[in-house]
Amino acid sequence: MSRILIVRHAQASFLSADYDRLSAVGETQARRLGEYWSQQKVMFDRVYSGPCVRQSDTAKIVAAVYGTAELRFPEPVSVQEFDEYAGEAVLRKTLPELIGRDQAIRDLHEAFLRSKDACEQRRAFQKLFEIVIGRWVDGELAAPGVESWSDFCARVNYGLARVASEAASNEQIAIFSSGGPIGAAMQRALNLSPRNTLRASWMSRNCSYSEFLFSADRFTLSAFNAFPHLDDAELLTYR
Repeated sequence: MSRILIVRHAQASFLSADYDRLSAVGETQARRLGEYWSQQKVMFDRVYSGPCVRQSDTAKIVAAVYGTAELRFPEPVSVQEFDEYAGEAVLRKTLPELIGRDQAIRDLHEAFLRSKDACEQRRAFQKLFEIVIGRWVDGELAAPGVESWSDFCARVNYGLARVASEAASNEQIAIFSSGGPIGAAMQRALNLSPRNTLRASWMSRNCSYSEFLFSADRFTLSAFNAFPHLDDAELLTYR
């Protein structure tokens, strides 16, 4: 059996002008992961990354820690299939209409706008995001021109199948990606419903990793949302 460790990217710059970059906390999370793995002598045969800056930069920081420890870390290969689903585009295309006709959505949006600090903003945004994206996944909302949830899961599964087909026996592989692709991998391993796949994607902490075992005819979950390297409460984030 070979092993894939899928890492959710470290914390990005939520609600900033450029979300797709790591925050200072995110950079620390990624260094902690590199330190933990290098101390444990966790070695990889292949490393892949999604195309987002927050995904690739998480991999680069881990690689730099390995380099400092004089340990080999393969050059990460960017794979489009491990990109996140287009949640921001879904919100952008559906929220104006929802605010106009749905009181619950309007109340949540107003609560977000009234938020007084970053923590309150994150909580308000997450409540709004979960309801809107949940309806989209259930097929209740249309977002024209945006990759559908089923197409997103199929894309991630294609990427996982490709990585597995390129691996020799007993390889260890790291993939730096996002919560959505981790959820899709959980769906592949556990045959989850679309809504439960979405719920699984929201459970992954920033810079946690999940372990999957695979062979020619098997893809199974071994560990989910592990974060032994994040031993400081301030480093335990979801956004």
